This record gives sequence, C-alpha cells and structure tokens, in this order.
Amino acid sequence: MLFFGHKLGENSLAGVYPPPRQIIKKLYNKEMGVSKVDPALIQKTELFSSLSQNEVDFVISRSGVINLAKGAPLFLSGELAEHFYLLINGAIRIFKPREGGGEEELAVFTAGDTIGDFDFARGANYDAHAEAAEDSELIVFPDSNLTMEDLSQEDSRTICSILLNAIILITGRIKSTRKLILENMNWVQELHRQAYEDSGTGLWKHTLINDEIKNMLKEPAALIMLKPDRFKILVDSRGHSAGDEAMVKIALILKNITRITGKGWPIRLKSNEVAIILNSCGSAQAKEIAKSLHELIANMDPVPAKDDIPEFKFSATISWSIWPENDKEWDSFFSGNYSNLLSTWKDGGNKIVQYINKGSE
Repeated sequence: MLFFGHKLGENSLAGVYPPPRQIIKKLYNKEMGVSKVDPALIQKTELFSSLSQNEVDFVISRSGVINLAKGAPLFLSGELAEHFYLLINGAIRIFKPREGGGEEELAVFTAGDTIGDFDFARGANYDAHAEAAEDSELIVFPDSNLTMEDLSQEDSRTICSILLNAIILITGRIKSTRKLILENMNWVQELHRQAYEDSGTGLWKHTLINDEIKNMLKEPAALIMLKPDRFKILVDSRGHSAGDEAMVKIALILKNITRITGKGWPIRLKSNEVAIILNSCGSAQAKEIAKSLHELIANMDPVPAKDDIPEFKFSATISWSIWPENDKEWDSFFSGNYSNLLSTWKDGGNKIVQYINKGSE
C-alpha cells in the first residue's frame, strides 16, 4: 500500500515519523468524494480564484477527499510538495522536531485554511511535518493518485491557468514579505543591533565578524587589535566599575577612528580586548592608525591616586596586520594576529607590533 510516496509495511514510517495512533481511512472522489468538494472552497483558493467555471469543474473532478485520524501524518519534512490541501473540518498542526528532543510548534490550521499551497506553487520540498491535531477531513489537489503531469495531458489549458496563478501567488507573497520588512525596518534594525552590539561599550560583538564582516571585506583590509596593559591591576584595585568606565573610553576612541576613516568596524573581542577592521586600508595607513591609537590610549586621563592606591596610567599593546597580504585565509589570519597580540602583551606589552605570517612569505 502506498501512502504519499511511502510504502507501508516492512519499510513503514517507523523511525521516520511517529506512527499513526489510528488507522487512516482514505476516500477518493471517484467513489464518494466529489459531492464533498465544495466549489466555494475551491474558488477561495488563490491558485484557483481566477479560473472559469469549466476550469473549476475540472479541478473539482481531479481532487480527492481524505480523512485523517488524530495523530496521523499528512506530509513529512523533505517530501516534494506534489499536492496541496484544503481543510474541510478538523485541525492540522505544523511542527519541527528539535535536535535534543521534543517539537517546535509552528502553526495550527483550522477549517477553511489552505495547507502547502506555496510549497506546491514553487515545486519545493516541505520544510516541516504536518499531522492531524484532531480527526480531520481535507480536499487534496491533485488527487493522491494523480500528478500535475497527468492533468496537463488531459487539460493543458486549465493547468496553464493554474501555473500562471502559481507565479502570481509567489510574486505576491514575496512582495508582501518585502513590504512587511520595509514597514518594520526600525524594528528589524533594532533586532540587528541587539544581536550584534555589545551593550556595555556600543562596539560590535565578535560574532559579527563570522556572520557578516567576512563577506564584506575589501582588499587590502587592516586588522588592528588592542589589549590594555595591567588591566587586572586596575580592576582589582578600583573595582569592576573602573574597568567598565575605562572600556567605554577606549570604545569611544575606536569609534572615532572608524568614523574618521569611514570604512570600518570597531569590535569588542573579549572583556578587555578590542579591534578595528578597516576596508581598503594598506600597510602605511594601518601603521599610522596603530600609532595614533597607541598614543590616544596613553593620553587617556589616568585614574587618580586614592588612599594608598597609586595613580593608574593607561597603556596598550597593539598588533596589526593586512589581509590577504599576510594570509589569504581570514580565520588563520585573524587567529595569528590575535596570538601575536597576546604573546607581546605577556612579554610586558606597551608596544606596537606587526603580525607577519612567515608561511606566507
């Protein structure tokens, strides 16, 4: 027995889908289903809304009616959408299994809803599972034992009309999505900011590098990394608030540099490690920026002495390099420059060093 492309029996849905809790009874229009296919429900469907009466009659005659018991699958994620469904009564839930177990509920369709029409119009694969949330009755088009190729051989004109409506449907959905995004642009931008902006400093988070910046680099690109010297002494002697205040001031310096150059991103790598990535920036310019950055940190107002705690003066260790001159692979280029920063900082810091990948020479 075939069920939507799956042979039941030895190689049943076990292991692919939770087994139905009740037996599914399938009814075909040629037996008793035609009278159950409501023309008004057919004509409400976007794919059929502009069809003539003769074309609607053809669609009805090539549709079927299926009954699903509660818990029975309608379709599986990954299956080709060769049919779509109109829910006469009952409820169909759409969900995705979670990797760690359990399910993610996506939607619940009720009587009058169309299920899978967009996937059908695109000739796409379903990206989620669908099953009956309660005993349900649905119209299926084309009938489960038919394909669109079969129908095109019977009535090519009607099928062409349906395919044209499919193009209109796809275009309309894309336009609606674009309009929704544009109307909510401020909201989208706020979500983007929250996802990638470090709340403590206003710098970009390190995740932005992997998610977006790597795809926006323009050769040559400068990577200038900075780590404040003796920062632990500042935090241990003056508290975390002093460290936070210092990082805000350092962040402001980085933002000003990128604003002046107009072509970069100031980034917070870790708690007190930051960086600037600058597009279209060669060695000479990067070297000057690194020098300026080093001086600006040294010129920050020192934290004044308090009781027996001495004055704290700022300095920083800086490592800079140029991509792809020093390494064509961004990930190894980035990690090499970072290792160079840390090793210089551990050796006493307060230096500007250039990272050169010896293997690239």
